[in-house]
Parts: sequence; C-alpha cells; structure tokens
Amino acid sequence: MKSMLPIVMVAALLSACQREEAPAPADAEPLTTAASTPVAETPAPVPAVDDTAAPAGPVSQASFLGYGDMKLGSTVEEARAAWGGELNGAPMEGTSCHYLWPKWISRPAEFAFMMEEGKFVRYDVGIDKETAPGGGKVGMSVEELQKLYGGALKATPHKYVQGGQYLAIDAGDVAPTKLIFEADAAGKVTSWRVGLSPQVEYVEGCS
Repeated sequence: MKSMLPIVMVAALLSACQREEAPAPADAEPLTTAASTPVAETPAPVPAVDDTAAPAGPVSQASFLGYGDMKLGSTVEEARAAWGGELNGAPMEGTSCHYLWPKWISRPAEFAFMMEEGKFVRYDVGIDKETAPGGGKVGMSVEELQKLYGGALKATPHKYVQGGQYLAIDAGDVAPTKLIFEADAAGKVTSWRVGLSPQVEYVEGCS
C-alpha cells in the first residue's frame, strides 16, 4: 500500500493540471462584453445667416386701387387714417378740389394725393423714386415704356408741351381707374398719375 500512494498522488496532480490548461470553447462569449450603445446621428449643419447682406428693396405701394392702404374713392378722413402720418395741404375757401402731400415732400408736384368733393380720387408722381403699376417710372423713354406695357399705352398729344404726349392705360377689370404718363418733347417720362375718371383726366390738376 505504501508503494502505491506516490503513484496515485502523481496521477491526481496531472489530472488537475490538464483541467486548468484546457482552452475555453471557441464559441464562448467573453464575460466583459459591453452593452451595445446606439450612435446618435449628427444633425445637418444649419446655414449661417449673413447679417451683412443688404435687405430687399421696398415694394412699390402704387396700384390701380390706390396707394398703399389708401384706396381711391375713400373719404378724405379714411385716406388720412390709412396714410397714418402727417399730410400737408388743405382746401382753399370756395373750392372742392385740393391736394394733400407728405411732410417730407418739398413741393406737391413731386408726390401728392388729390381730394375732390370729400373723396380721394387721384395721386400724382413726379419723381423717379416711385414705380407706377406695371413698372413705369419717371425718366424712362417712351420706347421703354411701350415695351414694358406691351404696346398697350394709348398716346395722345400733350396739351401744353410741343412734341410731348400722354400715354394712358385703363386698369380694366382691376378697378375703374386709369394710369396716365406724361412725356416731354425728348420722349422722356416727366410724371405719371393714377386715378378715377374724370379726375385723372384733369390736365391742370386742381387748377
């Protein structure tokens, strides 16, 4: 029995070593595997706003219906309220027609609103800062004007300017109004007006 004991002990030790060195199965999952975390999508970059860009130019307020919120055919009080600012001008005693104009206008011939019988009936423009319905402006040539309006402007001789002319177009179904340009002998637009009939036809304005 004593001679068998060392042999049994050696066999036991060899068996233990084999168990410790046995490789792990190939398909065993590591115990330290981290949980899968979803990756958030990167949002598309937002275009930067160019603060130095020039703002868009002002939209013309002139139309066949009136000027801005001022509607042709409205009362003087309604027209004043629609303008919202100070207007110079007042009717002379014994007259039914007069002009009102913004305080920043140096003279009524540049830009003014005609009032007759208590109604806003017409507005007159003599500067190139304003654009007429359809795109016409003071300083344009008659040829440019006719091209712009598709040859629809009706030309008639000017009453006071030799070689000058009037170029008119009706608003049609838009409103019972008319646009009239005045051109000098050189064929350049000097003024224009929009208004109701017959006031828009007054060559001398309120005179």
